[in-house]
Amino acid sequence: MSQQHSATDPASTSPLATAPRRDWWRDAVIYQVYPRSFADSNGDGMGDLEGIRSRLPYLRDLGVDAVWLSPFYASPQADAGYDVADYRAVDPMFGTLLDADAMIREARALGLRTIVDLVPNHSSDQHEWFKRAIAEGPGSPLRDRYHFRPGKGENGELPPNDWESIFGGPAWTRVADGEWYLHLFAPEQPDFNWDHPAVGDEFRSILRFWLDMGVDGFRIDVAHGLVKAEGLPDLGSHDQVKLLGNDVMPFFDQDGVHEIYRQWRLILDEYSGERIFVAEAWTPTIERTANYVRPDELHQAFNFQYLSTEWDAGQLRGVIDRTLEAMRPVGAPATWVLSNHDVTRHATRFANPPGLGTQIRTAGDRELGLRRARAATLLMLALPGSAYVYQGEELGLPDVVDLPDEVRQDPAYFRGAGQDGFRDGCRVPIPWTRTGSSYGFGAGGSWLPQPSAWGELSVEAQTGDPDSTLELYRSALAVRRAQPDLGAGNAVEWLRAPEGVLAFRRGEFVCVANTSGESVTTPAYGRLLLASGDVAEADGDAKVQADTTVWWTTA
Repeated sequence: MSQQHSATDPASTSPLATAPRRDWWRDAVIYQVYPRSFADSNGDGMGDLEGIRSRLPYLRDLGVDAVWLSPFYASPQADAGYDVADYRAVDPMFGTLLDADAMIREARALGLRTIVDLVPNHSSDQHEWFKRAIAEGPGSPLRDRYHFRPGKGENGELPPNDWESIFGGPAWTRVADGEWYLHLFAPEQPDFNWDHPAVGDEFRSILRFWLDMGVDGFRIDVAHGLVKAEGLPDLGSHDQVKLLGNDVMPFFDQDGVHEIYRQWRLILDEYSGERIFVAEAWTPTIERTANYVRPDELHQAFNFQYLSTEWDAGQLRGVIDRTLEAMRPVGAPATWVLSNHDVTRHATRFANPPGLGTQIRTAGDRELGLRRARAATLLMLALPGSAYVYQGEELGLPDVVDLPDEVRQDPAYFRGAGQDGFRDGCRVPIPWTRTGSSYGFGAGGSWLPQPSAWGELSVEAQTGDPDSTLELYRSALAVRRAQPDLGAGNAVEWLRAPEGVLAFRRGEFVCVANTSGESVTTPAYGRLLLASGDVAEADGDAKVQADTTVWWTTA
């Protein structure tokens, strides 16, 4: 596989080479780090904060603007840290608060911003509030900070309503004294009751704690879930997880969440440095997502509709248009993302037939998947707004679909129904070197087994190879920063193109993405900037290979 690009000096387009920009988040490229799988500094097989700090120069040189870290708080790790026991402490497996401080300071020195995960929908069942609520029994004031209810049935033996957990099974667990508590995820993750003032007070204090430490923003986990419909009404259907992001639900996307975020925004705006909020908000429509990023609420919201779109020109154009149209009235930037820690990596999704969803258990056609993934990346980075990169996608990593059952740790895997439970495949530690017990991840192996092919996909193997996916990402991010018409914006000008091809203009920049399975001929729109595959130019035309994206400038 080859790629073509014009010469661009990455050093001239690095974050350090430019002065801090106002509204930096409107066109930022944000790199997601999954801490346990990024870099291990002490050889215990688990990634940590010091490992992340040591690899920050790699992220600077890659050309990203900010680093978003999945949770590293004190946690029993029932759901990989999304079950938080103490929001102001670092889990010992990741280090200490001093390590967090050092990492944040080092990132700032390198010109990188730091965004941390915040989990306000639920805590761990080992959170001090919940432990006291259980110990004190029915009538405890602490139970009002969660959703405790008596059960239905003659002896309270049935759950209070018919809600199902996202991870499968009922969303209620009964405790020894007979009451039930709500958990939309695992039983170890009881939902907070955001109608109780102490919950709001606590999280406003948590925000200030981390803002005072110097973080540049928060990614809000389950931002759509904090407020439940009054009375906790039955949903009246089964397989409720299939409705997620597709239908109105009494426990998600309730209008009451917006007042919470308006209060949070007031706190954030007290701090200098343009700190931001990013919403993980599964909503039925992009228009509903736009409600979260009104001027007095959050800054960005993940575009899950784009992530779940097939590699198809018609579908992609539809979701791009709807996204830009929805964000324009509220003045918020669109966001674009292809992979994260909860879905099958896009190099594997695109290797499989369409219609299989975002959690896939088959490897598919690896060559096809990588070719499409590279093309999809250039398309994503050409669109107006902000883009997210999940660790390892810049290496073209596939999902590891053949992990032995005995090593899996995804809680959904053990609960039958609900999410498919195969998220471990995108969480395998990434490779840094060709050899070693964990391909440079650490000196003591890795918490999930790595495939033997990892060595040739490593940073070491790909660095300096002009045809590698890593060098494609480095070039793309450098060109994106250098081109004045890329980055922030709210519109594209669509150009006529053959069937299966997307073509659009942004000022003097033109992007052509061929999603078809055949080569096509298009105009050669100017000077070739970058291409994800082969392009042959002659007599003012360009022959663009199947599943290839090309960037030109008319300047």
